[in-house]
Amino acid sequence: MTRTLAVVGAGPGLGMGVARAFGRNGFQVGLIARNKDNLDTYVRELAGLGVTAAAFPADIHDRDGLAAALSDLRRTLGPVDVLEYGPSPTGPITHAAQTTVESATAQFELNVLGAVTAVGQVLPDMLARGEGTLLLTTGVSSTVPAPFLANVGLAMAALRNWAHALHAELGPQGVHVATVTIALGISPGGGEGDPDAVGARYHDLYLRRDRVEEVVGDVEAFRAFVAQAARNPEILPR
Repeated sequence: MTRTLAVVGAGPGLGMGVARAFGRNGFQVGLIARNKDNLDTYVRELAGLGVTAAAFPADIHDRDGLAAALSDLRRTLGPVDVLEYGPSPTGPITHAAQTTVESATAQFELNVLGAVTAVGQVLPDMLARGEGTLLLTTGVSSTVPAPFLANVGLAMAALRNWAHALHAELGPQGVHVATVTIALGISPGGGEGDPDAVGARYHDLYLRRDRVEEVVGDVEAFRAFVAQAARNPEILPR
């Protein structure tokens, strides 16, 4: 039986790395992101690898639109067996003391409410089957407080917390939930950070179903960078 992967927040790095990893292992792939032209390019790339794929354009901030895209995906490819939620950061990134309701809300809508919407669309089928996987992606600021990523970390910490709670609640019902914490830059040829290497980690997490969190990269190196930036803010990118 063909299985279906849904990638919400599909991009050329992480999203396509995950799509290729699962596609090479027999999955058909549904891709969701805002830009239809980009999605069509990704679909053609996957088709060249022999992977059945389809594009479902939607803005993650538009929760009704995201729900509709996932409904279209289900009608086209069938129920989702694995959901990967990992949109790229968008919107203003604020330091801790400069975080406003508006900047916090923007990141919360992207990282948390979008994930809640996506999970809400695919979870009923998973529970009915007694089987499924939810992989929710966060950045390293979800675990290491970074003043220069304050509003992003605020939202991602909430997503990570929710993923752990879902893992505890849904595991006995056959649904495996895990969070993947990205603690490095993702780029082709980047060793551990190569998109295909990262995608393989997601697929292994799906296969093993034995842990609630996968960390890609060096959390302690980031913690050291945060401490260094506190002493010398000039090292931060502008």
